[in-house]
Amino acid sequence: MILSGRGVSAVLGPTNTGKTHFAIERMVAHGSGIIGLPLRLLAREVYTRVVERVGAQNVALVTGEEKISPPKARFSVCTVEAMPRETKAAFVAIDEIQLAGDLERGHIFTDRLLHLRGREETLLLGSATMKSILIQLLPGITIVERPRLSQLFYAGQKKITRLPQRTAIVAFSAEEVYAIAELIRRQRGGAAVVLGALSPRTRNAQVGLYQEGDVEYLVATDAIGMGLNLDVDHVAFAQDRKFDGYQFRNLNPGELGQIAGRAGRHIKDGTFGVTGRVAPFDEELVERLQTHQFDSVKVLQWRTEKFDFSSIAGLQRSLDAVPRVEGLTRALPATDQQALEYLSRYPEIADITNRPERVEKLWEACALPDYRRITPAQHADLIQSLYFDLVRRGTVNEDFLAEQVRRADRTDGEIDTLSARIAQIRTWTYVSNRPGWLADPTHWQEKTREIEDRLSDALHERLTKRFVDRRTSVLMKRLRENAMLEAEISVNGDVFVEGHAMGQLAGFRFTPISGMEGPDAKAVQAAAYKALALEFEARAARLHASGNNDLAIGSDGLVRWLGDPVARLIGTDHILHPRVILLADEQLTGMARDHVAARIERFVNHHISTVLKPLDDLSRAEDLQGLAKGLAFQLVENLGVLFRRDVADDVKTLDQDGRASMRRYGVRFGAYHIFMPALLKPAPAELITLLWALKHDGLDKPGYGDLIPVLAAGRTSVVTDPSYERMFYKLAGFRFLGKRAVRIDILERLADLIRPLLQWKPGSPARPDGAYDGRRFTTTTAMLSILGATPDDMEEILKGLGYRADSVSAEEAAAFLAAHNGSAPTEAAAAEKSEDDSVDDADQAGETASEGEAPAAVAEEQPAAAAEDVASAEQPAEATEPKPVLLWRPGGRSDNQRGTGRPGGDRRPQGQRNQAPREGGEAGGEKRGEGRRDDRRSDNRGERRDDNRGKFAGKGDRQDRGDRKDRGPRPERDNNKSQPARFEAKPPRKEKPLDPDSPFAKLAALKEQLKK
Repeated sequence: MILSGRGVSAVLGPTNTGKTHFAIERMVAHGSGIIGLPLRLLAREVYTRVVERVGAQNVALVTGEEKISPPKARFSVCTVEAMPRETKAAFVAIDEIQLAGDLERGHIFTDRLLHLRGREETLLLGSATMKSILIQLLPGITIVERPRLSQLFYAGQKKITRLPQRTAIVAFSAEEVYAIAELIRRQRGGAAVVLGALSPRTRNAQVGLYQEGDVEYLVATDAIGMGLNLDVDHVAFAQDRKFDGYQFRNLNPGELGQIAGRAGRHIKDGTFGVTGRVAPFDEELVERLQTHQFDSVKVLQWRTEKFDFSSIAGLQRSLDAVPRVEGLTRALPATDQQALEYLSRYPEIADITNRPERVEKLWEACALPDYRRITPAQHADLIQSLYFDLVRRGTVNEDFLAEQVRRADRTDGEIDTLSARIAQIRTWTYVSNRPGWLADPTHWQEKTREIEDRLSDALHERLTKRFVDRRTSVLMKRLRENAMLEAEISVNGDVFVEGHAMGQLAGFRFTPISGMEGPDAKAVQAAAYKALALEFEARAARLHASGNNDLAIGSDGLVRWLGDPVARLIGTDHILHPRVILLADEQLTGMARDHVAARIERFVNHHISTVLKPLDDLSRAEDLQGLAKGLAFQLVENLGVLFRRDVADDVKTLDQDGRASMRRYGVRFGAYHIFMPALLKPAPAELITLLWALKHDGLDKPGYGDLIPVLAAGRTSVVTDPSYERMFYKLAGFRFLGKRAVRIDILERLADLIRPLLQWKPGSPARPDGAYDGRRFTTTTAMLSILGATPDDMEEILKGLGYRADSVSAEEAAAFLAAHNGSAPTEAAAAEKSEDDSVDDADQAGETASEGEAPAAVAEEQPAAAAEDVASAEQPAEATEPKPVLLWRPGGRSDNQRGTGRPGGDRRPQGQRNQAPREGGEAGGEKRGEGRRDDRRSDNRGERRDDNRGKFAGKGDRQDRGDRKDRGPRPERDNNKSQPARFEAKPPRKEKPLDPDSPFAKLAALKEQLKK
């Protein structure tokens, strides 16, 4: 081989020396010319520049997958693989000739630079590392070295999120490129992506995204090192190892310099550095990169251009030939040679390839690029199918081709799916551009080109959607241009700036859309706030003028205006006056902020005073004096409910005028509670619960708000949850009684049902349902009905209220009741009882409860529903084991002393046995009542000594005793037979004159007539 460099010029130098621009200028100066470039992407770029100089009709573009050939084209722009072996063009240029040392493609570049010549001028472009090898191989060649137009500096190591704008980040795997691009999208708004696996159209679109300033970052493989002209200020290496097709290896300094040299444009300096997990470059490497001093290329990859097509074996032998010129080395088997090796082993291939033209056709088929990156065996199978069609049919079977094209013609799917389809269609684009392979190549060239373009556009869209935040990129571009941003707010509060959704404006708080992070996001948010300034003022004016119906207080303590939170309530020392904290961004300032705060405070105060009007009126009452005023204060502090036991002494001391004055404000004195019935409704109970929770940090406590729906549903009792905060039951109007909680007003109705049962005496007219012996009672259907409880629940409730149970057999109870049944009470007795019970609920019900007497009916209570006689004493006994009957009696302090020296059972006077339980004994009622039922029999209680009766015949004896013949008349009992005698330290109360028009006066008159 005798090679010559006469007429050949080599323009060598680092990146950014203007070599490609020089080649274009030299080509268009000739009448014809051809230029070879390493990438289809770069060929497209140069084609566009040449068209701008001489017109599209004079320029052809020829690549393996694309061909634009005007009839009178004088200039051709090609990939190096697509350059012809011989040409008559006046000018020939080959770019990036240092790739002649590449293991995979080097032999193609070597063949072109050694053999392809222009008639008038041949120009070789590349790195200065090629100088010595070119002088060695091409004696007589003219070497022109060009210096870099700008300087290159090392910037050290930086985090990916801290890289400057206009940075290209380099990695060497698709997974790493995608991961980096995703991180940049979240932190800095987005990045363009350039991969060798992308179609040229997609790569062009991604590069355009970066070049036009829509994104400030480019994440790419080493494809950007191949002469792409980009406005890159900084190159950051996220990896320094790559897979070269055979092994993973570190990049050599020349390869690093080729990529780093992309930083800087024309006379603008650039920088390079490392990022991610790459260790900082050592000083020697940095020096070499900055001064562009790299090792010279020692050998070029070579493969023979003289093929032996006499047979497959002859072709293989020719491919294995070694170069006879120093400086060249036989290239490793490329994709086409690997495919030939596989196919040569197929017997059917050997049988059919029996002529030189068929061997040449087989070698032509083996040149099919492996765009799909599949295994060599799979790729060989595809080549076999095409080769059989070419040999047997003369052309590729178009039905088979149509089916393959149809499968690839879909734009759904994600990035990987679309990339695979593009690789598939690129294979058939190559087939359609091979001369003589198809019967109608023009149709299939257009068809495959159209599908590839459509898939490429879809892939570009997916890449942009995944790795570019269009909102941030566009807004940042507008901010860099110092443009005035246009903002728009929808009716539901969505904020749009320049047509892009920025976030949500709820009330006076702007919440940016998720994904906005980093310094760019702060600038975008600032722009959004600037655009929202007028909206804040307008909303403040509308809220200030809004009505109370536009505002609401939620169970979470938030004040909402038209559904949006505008303030938050926090507790203060005064439970009815919580503090209002405005929920607004700093952009709401000055008078607008003051007006909003004042309007919300007025609403909160109005809402509390309206919903809790009885409580508010009581707190402001000025006509209450003395004990009444103190009791009212306690009632307000406890949000409308007091346990009577806690204020028993105050209630006992309170006179009738004080009680009457408190009743006018809706206060009721019950047997167990002092409460306000108007607050036992869902709305007041919900607000009361909220106010308590605000003061005691109870919004997150278990059970908060869960009892309000129960109250709203009309439930009179509910099974308790031990995990709930117990106070929530009281706030919702329920009394916690062990396993069950009962509504407060229902407990007062229960007391109304129990009271007559304890007042009935054996021998009196007809026994009320549930009465037993005047001291004890059994549960009735009416009790179960109003409580919504089962008999077992009833037992728990009565224990919780402090009642004690005695157990007797069913036979004993039936015998006792049969001996004491009487006739129904007379109408006069009923009228007398009604009048007595209505006189003073405090004296009749409240004081008896506090003094240990039986619960009395409250005048305001509705009459209890009539109940059927279902006392357990009258139930038929079970056939197997008769269930004992529980006889309930009020518990007292003396119950703690029973069972020690009192074998006769309960020896208290009858009046004390009829007393209601003291409130202080309710909590322990269950424990004290158990274990002593069997020894408390009614027969023992009948054997009571007269001396004991005389001893205890004082306070609380409310029954007329027929067995006390020796008692003299007692004036205080004659005036009101149902009124117990009381001994008090205070002076006697003055009797008020009776109003003749009151219903009580009429009842009294009726009573006198009946007596006569």
